Amino acid sequence: MDSDVVQALVKAIELKDRSTAAHTWRVVLYTRTLAEEFGVDHDAVARLTNGAALHDVGKVDLPHAILQKPGALTPDEYAIVQTHTALGHARLREMGETDPLILDIVRHHHERWDGKGYPDAIAGEAIALPARFFSVIDSFDAMTSIRPYRSAIGEAAAERAIAELESGRGSQYWSEAVDAFARLYRSNRLNWILHHFNDASAITEYCGGATVPEVERVKRVIGR
Repeated sequence: MDSDVVQALVKAIELKDRSTAAHTWRVVLYTRTLAEEFGVDHDAVARLTNGAALHDVGKVDLPHAILQKPGALTPDEYAIVQTHTALGHARLREMGETDPLILDIVRHHHERWDGKGYPDAIAGEAIALPARFFSVIDSFDAMTSIRPYRSAIGEAAAERAIAELESGRGSQYWSEAVDAFARLYRSNRLNWILHHFNDASAITEYCGGATVPEVERVKRVIGR
């Protein structure tokens, strides 16, 4: 997908939901870090980056009142939120997107290893590898960032999130994905994202597979 189109879609997500916009930036950076840890080639890293950036594009079509609701969602409201994966996948297909790395992340990032996820309730290795890894990234960031219904962030929230991921090994999450992400976290290789791209940070323009100058500056400052 053309980088200008990706950036326009990311901007649309940002305008619809500011907390999703900050979340998008962090999951992009976590995805790049995890992909580089596994030696994924440059082209695939760029494609995975775009998939991460667009994973919530279906939320553009959801009611603002539900996205920003400060309290618990009703069962009907939660069912509406769950449609964002299929909506995003359909939107990208209508736009001519054919890259499975992008489409699988968008459609399947809420599937579960035990088959109890959505939208297709697929299980185990039927879930595409990028979506298996990304579901761990997406969940970690959701548990460590500000939401209308949650304000806990920082180290304590991160430790709880890692514990929650590990408790879901082999049920909600693919065990190897949890282990890889926890290993990165415990070796402090995610600190530059967790601490320097938080919800209080200004949101810069998404630049696709290109290197972000501020990312490089932050990484130099903290010695990563």
